[in-house]
Amino acid sequence: MNISIASGKGGTGKTTVAVNLALSVQPSVYIDCDVEEPNGHILLKPIITEQKYVMKKLPSIDFNRCSYCGKCTDICEFNAIIALKNDVLVFEMCHGCGLCSYFCPEKAIEEINKNIGEIRSGYAKSELTMFIEGELNIGEMAAAPLIKQVRKEAVPGRINFIDAPPGTSCSMVAAVKDSDYCILVTESTPFGLNDLKLAVDVIRSMGISFGVIINKYDDSFADIDKYCSDQKITILLKLPFERKIAECYSYGIPPVCKFPELKEKFRDVFYKIQSSFLMKEVLLNR
Repeated sequence: MNISIASGKGGTGKTTVAVNLALSVQPSVYIDCDVEEPNGHILLKPIITEQKYVMKKLPSIDFNRCSYCGKCTDICEFNAIIALKNDVLVFEMCHGCGLCSYFCPEKAIEEINKNIGEIRSGYAKSELTMFIEGELNIGEMAAAPLIKQVRKEAVPGRINFIDAPPGTSCSMVAAVKDSDYCILVTESTPFGLNDLKLAVDVIRSMGISFGVIINKYDDSFADIDKYCSDQKITILLKLPFERKIAECYSYGIPPVCKFPELKEKFRDVFYKIQSSFLMKEVLLNR
């Protein structure tokens, strides 16, 4: 089962929710797809047992064959290749889809490998929690190709908790795509509510079942509760804004390792998701 954890904005506590879930529900896999700034390792302190580089294909032009017809420019969805009168320019936003090479009438485009990042895997705390993270090379513009490769590392037969990048860009979409369930993490602020609405729109458009965790919950700000009630969105958990929890984070300690009652709450979140998923399977198989 693949459960993604996402948020409409950064700083809501998405990664800490993902880490606490992975440590509360075992055997599990924590997969850090926030490849531009992976930080789950700060809390999990994994033992890395394997590292591998990730490549993507980039177009290389054979100017002895190129007729500068512009077919490559017309076919590229990302405007990453531009044919001029006597030159062809290739830009870093290339996603390595290979369409320019496939459709080139002169067969003047060859795909070459470029290292875009690294995937590291190992174990966190114990062999009951596997750890996988991707890290994009500095200067790389497109994170989605690496995220797709990290997603392929999900382990069949285990609960995979996928820590997605913040926001609602293509990076977030690549991380949550094909998830069985998505947890949207927000916070009790007007900004949190505004960006939660954006994230809800994206997840609904993808047809993924989802629920909300309100982190740093403040009962004096009831707008998120009202929004979820009006939209018939399940609130999976309200995490209080408490000093003892913040102190754990500041020392790099997952709160579930110190407070057993909090671990039970995260387990309950998983059981709610599991029940929802099983009910959906039953309805689909009728």
